[in-house]
Amino acid sequence: MSTSLSGGAQPHAANATLDPAQRDALYRKLTWHIIPFLFLSFIVAYIDRVNVSFAKLEMLSDLSLSETVYGAGAGVFFLGYFLFEVPSNLILHRVGARMWIARIMVTWSIISCLTMFTQGPTSFYVLRFLLGVAEAGFFPGIVLYLSSWFPSNKRSQIIALFMVAIPVSGAIGGPLSGWIMQHFGGMHGYSGWQWLFLIEGIASLLVGIAAFFVLQDKIETVKWLSASEKRLLAQDLAADGNTRANHSVREVFGSAKVWMLGLLYFCIAMGNYGLVFWLPTMIRAAGVANLGNIGLLSAVPSLVSAVAMILIARHADRHNERRKHVAVCCLLGAFGMLASVLLADHLWWSMAALIVAAIGINSIAPVFWGIPTAMMGGAGAAAAIALINSTGNLAGFVSPYVIGFLKDSTGQLLPGMIVLACALVGGACIVMSLKPQRSHA
Repeated sequence: MSTSLSGGAQPHAANATLDPAQRDALYRKLTWHIIPFLFLSFIVAYIDRVNVSFAKLEMLSDLSLSETVYGAGAGVFFLGYFLFEVPSNLILHRVGARMWIARIMVTWSIISCLTMFTQGPTSFYVLRFLLGVAEAGFFPGIVLYLSSWFPSNKRSQIIALFMVAIPVSGAIGGPLSGWIMQHFGGMHGYSGWQWLFLIEGIASLLVGIAAFFVLQDKIETVKWLSASEKRLLAQDLAADGNTRANHSVREVFGSAKVWMLGLLYFCIAMGNYGLVFWLPTMIRAAGVANLGNIGLLSAVPSLVSAVAMILIARHADRHNERRKHVAVCCLLGAFGMLASVLLADHLWWSMAALIVAAIGINSIAPVFWGIPTAMMGGAGAAAAIALINSTGNLAGFVSPYVIGFLKDSTGQLLPGMIVLACALVGGACIVMSLKPQRSHA
């Protein structure tokens, strides 16, 4: 059996005897039973992670915080995330997704609500760090969870259906955040940004409690699959598992391939967090002053990129090719980010560039995650996915801090966007250097 860095697993011979129509029906059923709740969970998670970008529009003046302090506070989330990511995913692998995902969601929602009591730089840093600690393991845990239900030849499009929650959260979170800040500001003596953290944190708490009752850890325990469907799914997953090597946690930490994938994901995340943490600011820089209008306009790139994510991931699965798809999306993101700032004097041209940037940046990750999940299995997979994700997400600290520092130093967004564009171009170069390799069992 073989696998490659292009993320394509070779079909197992036993699968040839299975009814294609039966298999298609099975995976449609799996998709409809598993993805909607995970999709909702990721929406509330991402809104809680990045709603600080809207709170920033009032919070900085209320608390007399600089752009550099905001960038550091937005980014320190990812230091906590980095430190606890691998341990969290290993615990999930041991105790199961139902209990651990619910624990993650309930914990982060409480801390998100407490962010409304931020008083200055120190409390801002502490609460953002604790939010990262609480959320650590959520995304890689879900990726690991999906790999236990879907074989690798369907995984890019399934991860895309899950990750389309990122642009959808922007489409929902932007208008919602603008509306909350406009309509609740001043109520009971609290500012709009304080109500923002409270209301959106409570939504996450409710979904987190529901996760304990909705998620299932094992194929054998689900009631909505027949005995024949369970056998078919088990056979597909066993065949797919034969294409993946089992590695120990120690081997994962010593793997140059895993660290290279982590560096690649760092470059990808530099662009992603640059977009999500500064999108409202870029729209304001293009001449839009009203908070509600900023929220509505921020939804447009998100909605367009949501459709593009699914189409690009399907194309990658259909052609069993991921490296070129990732590289092209990186270059689109770099071009769009630069163009949006250079065209800031022309609102609609700037918005068009932001749409291009969102299409490129948001479409990378679903295709990217098809690569490592096709390479490894067992506890090694849990550790590798978490290590790649946590290493990459250090960009969540670097990206907003660098942009904030450069904006304070120069008074412009362009220098920061140049840094992000260079990171994305670097990512394109790295992924194209990962030549497909074959290993025979």
